[in-house]
Amino acid sequence: MADSSAQERTEQPTPKRQEEARKKGQVPRSRELSTTVLLLSSALGLVLIGEPLLQGLADLMRQGLQLERAQIFEPKAAILQFQQGVGEAVKIITPFLALTLIAALAAPLLMGGWSFSAQSLGFKWEKLNPAKGMKRIFGPQGGMELLKALIKFLLLSGVGCLLFWLFSPDLIALGRQPFVPAVFQLAHLMGWSLVGLSASLALIAVIDAPFQGWNHTRQLKMTRQEVKEEHKETDGNPELKGRIRRVQREIASRRMMAAVPQADVVVVNPTHYAVALNYEQDKQGAPRVVAKGVDQVAIKIRTVAAGNNVPVLSAPALSRAIYHSTKLDQEIPAGLYRAVAQVLAYVLQLRQYQRRGGPRPQPIPNEFPIPEDLRRD
Repeated sequence: MADSSAQERTEQPTPKRQEEARKKGQVPRSRELSTTVLLLSSALGLVLIGEPLLQGLADLMRQGLQLERAQIFEPKAAILQFQQGVGEAVKIITPFLALTLIAALAAPLLMGGWSFSAQSLGFKWEKLNPAKGMKRIFGPQGGMELLKALIKFLLLSGVGCLLFWLFSPDLIALGRQPFVPAVFQLAHLMGWSLVGLSASLALIAVIDAPFQGWNHTRQLKMTRQEVKEEHKETDGNPELKGRIRRVQREIASRRMMAAVPQADVVVVNPTHYAVALNYEQDKQGAPRVVAKGVDQVAIKIRTVAAGNNVPVLSAPALSRAIYHSTKLDQEIPAGLYRAVAQVLAYVLQLRQYQRRGGPRPQPIPNEFPIPEDLRRD
């Protein structure tokens, strides 16, 4: 039971999954929205520029039918006039065609955008699969398309009847008008009728667009196992990465402990901190931290130092300041020079005493001159 529930697609698609789907051309798309934008733009274009467009085409036809006697018996003149007429016709309808083209290009940007990847443009053999085709027809998607078609039929029929009832007095009045004004009035009525019919489709588009977005997300949903596998591919196996980090820490810890015997002194806070310092006057500008740690690591540093006759001095404030201000294998900051110099001077006196005897050096104080910005209480 747990295994079957784990395979349910309950997880939201990841950005990688969405990007892969886009590369395949699988983007949310509402045909109703695109159709509505295209039809409504074309209808408004006819209303706004329909009269000058129709007037221009009528004038062009009138000029084309007014031929002089010499032109009738000259084949080249007729061809030339035809070419000129076609060019003029293209100029007249270009604004309307440009508006339609802009609407066709802009409509997909309202939802999903354009997708021109090689995978989306390539031929897909699975689209020829009859089983998948029947599933689309008789499945939920096919049912939704059938419902939309039925709603569109009823909606357009109702709006068409309403427009016919509203414009019926104007349509009847066309029979009493001269031919040319009647044609322009009819074009005007047809333009506004097309605007009304196109606007009615917006009701379907408003419902269809969110549905297509939801359906697209539903199709891209992933199982929990798929999400885990994707994380492994993008971020690497967490278990392996954790093991690598543990090994790296162990190697760094062994390297650090190997440097403790070469330290000149280990400065400690008796319960928490330990910092091992090394200073080679001819090679270094300032003492360098060769090992540092807290709690168990600090105890190990003190143990290794004691086993290798490295002096261990208690200076709580100084040990904390060095630990927090200096990284491993770095020189101490200038603000700690004076305090560390006192420690190293004491260590040098202590070693001379151990080798030659004489008066034992005075113990160093627990407090050292540490700048306020380097203190860690």
